[in-house]
Amino acid sequence: MRRERDPIEGLLWCALAIGALAAVLFLFLPRFELARPELRWLLLILPLLAAWYVWRRRAQRPRITLSTAHIFAQLHTGLLTHLRHLPFAASLIGLGLLLMALARPQLRDDWQDVETEGIDIVIAVDISASMLARDFKPDRLEASKLVAMRFIDERPNDRIGLVVYEGEAFTQCPLTTDHNVLKDLFKEARSGLIQGGTAVGMGLATAVNRLRDSDARSKVVILLTDGVNNAGTVHPLDAAQIALEMGVRVHHRRGHAR
Repeated sequence: MRRERDPIEGLLWCALAIGALAAVLFLFLPRFELARPELRWLLLILPLLAAWYVWRRRAQRPRITLSTAHIFAQLHTGLLTHLRHLPFAASLIGLGLLLMALARPQLRDDWQDVETEGIDIVIAVDISASMLARDFKPDRLEASKLVAMRFIDERPNDRIGLVVYEGEAFTQCPLTTDHNVLKDLFKEARSGLIQGGTAVGMGLATAVNRLRDSDARSKVVILLTDGVNNAGTVHPLDAAQIALEMGVRVHHRRGHAR
């Protein structure tokens, strides 16, 4: 009879609701932290409520047996008949979500501690005509760019800036941690942007000046050139003395083959 199947259907609906709730919590709960994790134990109420519901439905079975009752068992049961337990199953899911809300789930703060040396670096690159010599492939300037690009990629957590110089010097890129922008500006550097000559002192002085307001633990200038100072108003030794007084380390790299 349908009355005999009713508690079984109720049990199946309750099991389906609790299973669906468990699946949702399993998928999403690991992304959150609970401010009050002890309230998770309140979810044990749900199977108790399901057991009570099935017991109550079973207790509501008719007490009078009719000899013609088997006729009703042959009647067709519609979809609504099978969905009569859906409201209670939905209430179980809603109650479960409410109980989890009381536990106050919060998004995890996935912080990763990255140790950095706190270095600010300015690369000063000679872009004078002599850097177009082809004793390096394709030439000295492009070879210097490739070396500098690899260096930038190896320093992902440092601020790096770029100064270029010929007969004068200017800042191509200020100190930044956006190394993609830095490398794009590096690629645009070419000989002939400013007046000719090799103002090594001006290039070094401009690079040191970019570090004047830096509060980094270590400040470094990498000076790339292939020649001697023959232009500009600042002598390289004077610029080096300024760097020394400001606590800036200078690394000099010559860009010509021997």
